[in-house]
Amino acid sequence: MDDTIDVHSHYVPRGWADLSADGGAEAPWLKVESEQDAVIMMGTREFRRIQANCWDPEARLADMDADGVRIQVVSPTPAFFNYGRTAEQAWRISRVFNDLALGIVAGAPDRLLPFCQVPLQDPDLACRELERCIANGHRGVEIGNHIGDRDLDSAGVVTFLQHCAALDIPVFVHPWDMPISPRLDRWMARWLTGMPAETHLSILALILGGAFDRIDECLKICFAHGGGSFAFWLGRMENAWHARHDVIGTSEFPPSHYIGRFHVDSVVFDGRALRLLIDTVGADRILVGSDYPYPLGERPIGDVVRKSDFLDDTARRLIGHANAERFLGLA
Repeated sequence: MDDTIDVHSHYVPRGWADLSADGGAEAPWLKVESEQDAVIMMGTREFRRIQANCWDPEARLADMDADGVRIQVVSPTPAFFNYGRTAEQAWRISRVFNDLALGIVAGAPDRLLPFCQVPLQDPDLACRELERCIANGHRGVEIGNHIGDRDLDSAGVVTFLQHCAALDIPVFVHPWDMPISPRLDRWMARWLTGMPAETHLSILALILGGAFDRIDECLKICFAHGGGSFAFWLGRMENAWHARHDVIGTSEFPPSHYIGRFHVDSVVFDGRALRLLIDTVGADRILVGSDYPYPLGERPIGDVVRKSDFLDDTARRLIGHANAERFLGLA
């Protein structure tokens, strides 16, 4: 898999300007502890410990070479989306990170493809920042899967997604801001159960909320982590659409009709899960993803695809790089 394209990785710059004017007491900043280690801080709260592979392109490229990865999409860390702040504040914060991302990838423009972030709570500002970033060298956009209580079928998000479709800009959807409760504070349960559920819900919103009926079919949109729990529960959704059409009849067609309208990545860690994903959405709709460089990511990158002996050469080529080439506009 030396030709692998990884569509799901994240970056964190090695420091940035003071954001407290826009971020308030919980403004993100980086506590640098050494040349190799740092801590993402949210005000006085420690969010995540990270290492130099978040900001150092040489460290990233070395890992890509070791794992046989030709190209990697480099996307924002979702904690910096700031959808809970005013649109103006989120826009200014987005500009800071978007511009710093270009510096990280500048030395390897053919191998590191930056995706930007936008203030999704305001479709006009989001479209404006998207256009600025694309003009400056970004290749796509990463968005969160909801804005407070508004999901991806809300009017503003649909407007933004339609703009992406019109400009042929790929969209990567990453779960964020999962529910908090004492039950979810154990065992990283917010990440182990909340993230799959959030992604499932956002795909469901595009389908049952009728968003796919309103958005041009040319939209390129991919969901992280194998689409969450969507593949396992498609049958349940299909049954509900038919059995309770009085309350689940918003979409023009049943959920299975919309298979083919979106991609998912391969970060499912198990061949049995990958087989279900292929059976559900098709090998032509799966892209290698890693969630690099975070601890819950996959290393070596593409390992589950590499070790799944039920894949034939065509499926390996599609998942390994051909699907991503089309998604990213490289083919």
